[in-house]
Amino acid sequence: MTNQVLQKLVEMRGVETHYVDAWGNPATISESSKAKLLQALGYDISSDAAISAQLDNEIAEIWQQPLDPVQVIRQDNPVMIRLRLPISLVNDTFSLLITLEDGKQMSSEFVPVEQSLLNVGELNEQEFHEYVLDIEERLPLGYHDVTLGLDDEALASMRLIIAPEACYQPETVASGKKEWGLSVQLYCLRSENNWGIGDFSDLAKLVNQAAAQGAGFIGLNPIHALYPANPDACSPYGPSSRRWLNYLYIDVSAIECFDDESVQAVINSETFQQQLQRAKSIDYVDYAAVTALKMQALKPLFDTYYDRYLKKNTRQNKAFKAFVEEGGESLAMLATFDAIQEHLQDAGKEAWGWPVFPEEWRDFQSPQVAAFAKKHAKRVKFYMFLQWQASLQLEMANQAAVDAGMGIGIYRDLAVGVSEGSAEIWGNKSLYCTDASVGAPPDILGPLGQNWGLPPMDPAKLYQQAYQPIIDLFSTNMKSSGALRIDHVMGLLRLWWVVKGDHARDGGYLYYPVDDLLAILALESHRHEALVIGEDLGTVPDEIKQKLADNGVYSYRVFFFEQAEDGGYFSPAHYPEQSMATLTTHDMPTLIGYWHCLDLELGKELGLYTDEDVLQTLYASRHEDKQAILDTLHGHQMIGDEISRDVNYVAMSRGLNQAMQVHMAHGSSALLSLQLEDWLEMDKPVNIPGTFMEYPNWRRKLSRNLEDIFSDETIVSLANRIQAGRQQASR
Repeated sequence: MTNQVLQKLVEMRGVETHYVDAWGNPATISESSKAKLLQALGYDISSDAAISAQLDNEIAEIWQQPLDPVQVIRQDNPVMIRLRLPISLVNDTFSLLITLEDGKQMSSEFVPVEQSLLNVGELNEQEFHEYVLDIEERLPLGYHDVTLGLDDEALASMRLIIAPEACYQPETVASGKKEWGLSVQLYCLRSENNWGIGDFSDLAKLVNQAAAQGAGFIGLNPIHALYPANPDACSPYGPSSRRWLNYLYIDVSAIECFDDESVQAVINSETFQQQLQRAKSIDYVDYAAVTALKMQALKPLFDTYYDRYLKKNTRQNKAFKAFVEEGGESLAMLATFDAIQEHLQDAGKEAWGWPVFPEEWRDFQSPQVAAFAKKHAKRVKFYMFLQWQASLQLEMANQAAVDAGMGIGIYRDLAVGVSEGSAEIWGNKSLYCTDASVGAPPDILGPLGQNWGLPPMDPAKLYQQAYQPIIDLFSTNMKSSGALRIDHVMGLLRLWWVVKGDHARDGGYLYYPVDDLLAILALESHRHEALVIGEDLGTVPDEIKQKLADNGVYSYRVFFFEQAEDGGYFSPAHYPEQSMATLTTHDMPTLIGYWHCLDLELGKELGLYTDEDVLQTLYASRHEDKQAILDTLHGHQMIGDEISRDVNYVAMSRGLNQAMQVHMAHGSSALLSLQLEDWLEMDKPVNIPGTFMEYPNWRRKLSRNLEDIFSDETIVSLANRIQAGRQQASR
């Protein structure tokens, strides 16, 4: 096999050849990695002849499609539609019908040969021409349909997306107000009323308490649907479906019919109360215990609700049916998946995901799955009911933010992918490449590289599906919120693919249609009036930075990464205004953990740092960084002489902790996000990148109850200082 033939396929499929790593050094994707990536995409690369045949087939498919599956055009740009026809038809008169999203139609007739010729090709010894049709009418924003006709027969159709130039900007941000807020992992919240895991009622309470201190938003972890029958698969970044919600965040006591005798008999039993008190008192979320508790109550609750409302022509039934209809196939798919997984688990069979389902149930579209859903219709409806209640309660928390006058409100987090056994892949297998996983090359946060176990979307299949999967993801994750954080936003441009069985460092980048995806993001942002934040840490190509900024996406500015070449820290006053500044993230140690190098100690214990020389270099670098932080804080008069200027004599203290946070409050970023863990002076991280079972990721709770946090004068004082800093920065 010659490199030249392979390289043609590499270029056509957007496989990166060279890139710049996280340290600014040039890096090359190996030939073997490129070959493996093509195999993961489904190509036979056994010979030149096989590759050439596949190239020819893909080119032929393009010429045989009169219209593209989808075209995305910005609002102020001319609308031009590409058309491909055999030369035998180019003198005929065709019709073009544009059906706008609101149902209005525009029709016209044209002769192809009279249009602008773009390209000429040959297929099966027949000449084909590609033309450009200019649409003179100005089309509104939205998703429109185009139909090509000849002699009253529809020959082809396509989706035409008209998008705004940039994402939505809330009025408060557009007017120059500097907003601040708290970022929390919702499951970490403790409260007097929750059942061992934070819930949507806790979120509403936190919203009100934070808003009273001047906060403009509450940032959440991904709250995507996980696995009811496999509760220990708890990573919010490895969900089952990103379109739906984690039902464990439901406050069961807030659902109508909770007071029914059948439910109360369960709740008030001695065994239940003992299990409940244990789940509430421990320092880590016991997902299996919480799941068991909530399911014990939800099952009789649903039975009562079903008999009282869903069997009759009630207001509740009408609302539920409307929710189910809007959820469509996606909701039916998730509910059926959850019911099958539960059914298998109850039978004592392996059920972690669809790859271990019985053969006849491994495809959502199979008649056997339809038969299961019909036979277990009430159980499927139960899981739909959970999604409905979760949606209602999230909206309740969102309304609390609106009522409290928050400038932004709740901001949600969209994970970069779903896990291999997920419902999302089960329902659309052709879209995902399950022989590969998304990850990251070696960088500062993950020195060994990272493999996240998330099969990537095939960009070519996403295009063939007219981008509907990504439209659905953006739209559903902007509901009941004022902002959306896109995890690993570079994935809109390129993703690091790791082939199954390979080390993360041996992966390679695959490119995505970034301009189209950003346009769709902007359109959905305006429809939902949601600001967009892009998490752009790690290995970030220069080409994406300006593109994100031009599209109105707010970048991330993490204080610890904002260093000059001499090791000094840039002042937050010099951060770009179109950014969200923060000190730490969920993938980093807390301030106490950072200062006392607890993350490096943990990393050594867990095997992340196997080279002692490398580890000692990290300790030395941390020592220098801490000195630079002291220099910065003293230089900006954020700390007084009671804190030494020499790092050798400075331990983390409340004064230093709060000074670092107040220092950020005076910065120029439009948004400032602070971790509630640092307000509570906690030392343990919530997640350690590069680990799986070695550390209890995504489980560590906050150290104090929600009811106690804002009654603490120390915390209220910190909030006041941050609010004052933000007000000063706004002037």
